[in-house]
Amino acid sequence: MKVEIDQSGKIGDTKVPTVLAFSNGEAGAILITAIVKRECLRRLRRKGDDGKVIYLKMFSIGLYLLLKDHMRSITSIVIDLEYPGRDADIKLYLSNLFKRSGIKFNPTTIHFAQVGKNSRAHKKAFDVFKKTQMPDLQITAKDLLSILKAKIGVPVGGTVKPVQL
Repeated sequence: MKVEIDQSGKIGDTKVPTVLAFSNGEAGAILITAIVKRECLRRLRRKGDDGKVIYLKMFSIGLYLLLKDHMRSITSIVIDLEYPGRDADIKLYLSNLFKRSGIKFNPTTIHFAQVGKNSRAHKKAFDVFKKTQMPDLQITAKDLLSILKAKIGVPVGGTVKPVQL
């Protein structure tokens, strides 16, 4: 199955939540609240980490958490152009996450292209962002930080849980 991925609310905008969603046959969405993003940035900056790299890693971790339970059926991933010129970095981070978690993954299945407002992934992300739909998962600061501490590896003690409806 080929999936498209879109984002509503940039990772770097700490005043709004971020929703990452995929769609095409199946659909899914994760939510990272503004509070969670600010907490992660505060802790990582205190350690001396660079903000631009943090955003790329947080975006990649979000993609990983969004896709990891669906990878058996995914044959192609088209990610909306969110960070022009940084596609290779995102692909590398995402590849490392899948590899370290033991999920079989071929990096050549990832492509970056304009997804567009007519995409079902855009609609899903926007609906969750506007709170007309519930996310499948709400990510915590502990989830993001545990993966970041593992050097873009698998969560160490992370507790990603489905959102209760």
